[in-house]
Amino acid sequence: MSGLAGKLAYKPVGLLLGVAAGAAAGALFKQAWRLAGHDDDAPNATDEDRGWGEILAAAALQGAIFAIVKAAVDRGGAVAVRRTTGYWPT
Repeated sequence: MSGLAGKLAYKPVGLLLGVAAGAAAGALFKQAWRLAGHDDDAPNATDEDRGWGEILAAAALQGAIFAIVKAAVDRGGAVAVRRTTGYWPT
């Protein structure tokens, strides 16, 4: 498989992995938020009853979890493509 074909073949796989990573990150965030001793639902930025600290803490935790899960899934997918095709997707 040529480098271009390998890159094109990775596009739909990468898209599916991205969707799965988003779902996994959302589930991990909900669990982490509960373990931190908060309500079942994380605050929305426009939630009038929540303070700035709680809203910003939830946003920071959610962003960190999403970034870690996305990086791990992207890297794992790229390694799998390299092992399968011999080419590193870009």
